[in-house]
Amino acid sequence: VPLGLKKKNLRIVVTGGAGFVGSHLVDRLIARGDSVIVVDNFFTGRKENLMHHFGNPKFELIRHDVVEPILLEVDQIYHLACPASPVHYKFNPTNVVGTLNMLGLAKRVGARFLLTSTSEVYGDPLQHPQVETYWGNVNPIGVRSCYDEGKRTAETLAMDYHRSLGIEVRIARIFNTYGPRMCIDDGRVVSNFVAQALRKEPMTVYGDGKQTRSFQYVSDLVEGLIRLMEGDHVGPFNLGNPGEFTMLELAEVVQEAIDPNAKIEFRPNTEDDPHKRKPDISKAKQLLGWEPTISLRKGLPLMVSDFRQRIFGTPKTLIGGGATA
Repeated sequence: VPLGLKKKNLRIVVTGGAGFVGSHLVDRLIARGDSVIVVDNFFTGRKENLMHHFGNPKFELIRHDVVEPILLEVDQIYHLACPASPVHYKFNPTNVVGTLNMLGLAKRVGARFLLTSTSEVYGDPLQHPQVETYWGNVNPIGVRSCYDEGKRTAETLAMDYHRSLGIEVRIARIFNTYGPRMCIDDGRVVSNFVAQALRKEPMTVYGDGKQTRSFQYVSDLVEGLIRLMEGDHVGPFNLGNPGEFTMLELAEVVQEAIDPNAKIEFRPNTEDDPHKRKPDISKAKQLLGWEPTISLRKGLPLMVSDFRQRIFGTPKTLIGGGATA
């Protein structure tokens, strides 16, 4: 059956569905006719990201923290609840307890469970680019490790539930993602650079700016998550854009999109900041038929117009419909 043309409309819960990635996923699921229940504690999620669905009988929003169990009758669970930014995740026990609760729900109602894990499970990788079979190089007691280890534990739990209880699970390892609706001041590099350049502040580059990341546009990621959920493979699957940029190159792309004269300011590097990150996506290409289609230079202006509107309240003049991309 082709993707999106399923026999029956599904009931789907999206934890963290008011967040950046979650709300874009909800848009896609609603657009194809499914009933969607969003469970979000609004820790980093925003109601504004979902307001356009209010009044739709197929959409429901529940304010709830997944560290407390919840009982819902659903067919699929997209478990996205977990702040993915350094500013937020240090405060939050969601990864382990929340994952356990949602796996318990999957077990009770026989739902398929998709875990959004992260490229952080690879730590500061000694292998480049990273394939799914790489075990990673993580410092268990570093400042970032509650996030890395939380996600590693979440993957372990998902696989244990799958192997011992027969729960259908899917694991996505998400690499850096950007786009409209990102938190503006969340400490992630793309949102930092864009917000700083728009506010005419210098862009903060930590260290020498030679560390690399790869950036995928949010609609590419959503397509990958849906293909993974609908497909027959447990994973884990790397979902990311293999286009690799140094922090200085990223700053240049932001200058092109916003202000060629934007200044760059160097600061000492943060602890345990990985030197290189680049996904090997051969597995997703082969088994899910997925690869990203939107380059950084194409996607960034869509995000810039959204940020410009949210920071200054000006209309999206740059590119029409940026927020729905």
